[in-house]
Amino acid sequence: MIKIKSFFDIDKEEKWLNKQLQNGFQCKNISGLGIYTFEKTDKRYVMRLDYQEYLPKEKFEDYKGMYEDFGWNCIKGSQRGLQYWQKEADAVNELYSDRHSKSNYYKRVMNYTSGLTVVSFFISYMIYKDSGLYLTEGLWSMEGALFWKAFLFETPFALLRSCPALITIFLGSSFYKAYRIHSILKEQ
Repeated sequence: MIKIKSFFDIDKEEKWLNKQLQNGFQCKNISGLGIYTFEKTDKRYVMRLDYQEYLPKEKFEDYKGMYEDFGWNCIKGSQRGLQYWQKEADAVNELYSDRHSKSNYYKRVMNYTSGLTVVSFFISYMIYKDSGLYLTEGLWSMEGALFWKAFLFETPFALLRSCPALITIFLGSSFYKAYRIHSILKEQ
């Protein structure tokens, strides 16, 4: 079974993956594009996600070896970023990833979204500074059927011009969510 999904919150992603495992589907592969490959199984599995800052190759191998000694299988991972760990469910299902690693993940999300928000805001400003969403001259002074024809013709284009503003709002809210979670993890 293949599912395509994207996440900005590693906790939500982990919960979703574990729900798939509870439904009897073992995770086999995760691509960078959000394509998850599952296989039907009779065994019970658990999955945990851990975020790591850059680890030199030797430390990364030690890190992987330590968890593999405890029965964890690395589904996806590299020397930097998210590590996807899966194992058969038993009495010890925690990975013991520290708050510091999650805090670093949300700090990285904040850095990405803040830069993209500024760029998106600038693009929105450039689009809207001299005109509104509707560019048809004299649209608001037209009357009757002529107004409605011009208005309906222009509306799809106005919706397209509103995309940068909507993207700015989405990125800004993602930044704020990451900031809140980062602050909570930092205080604990």
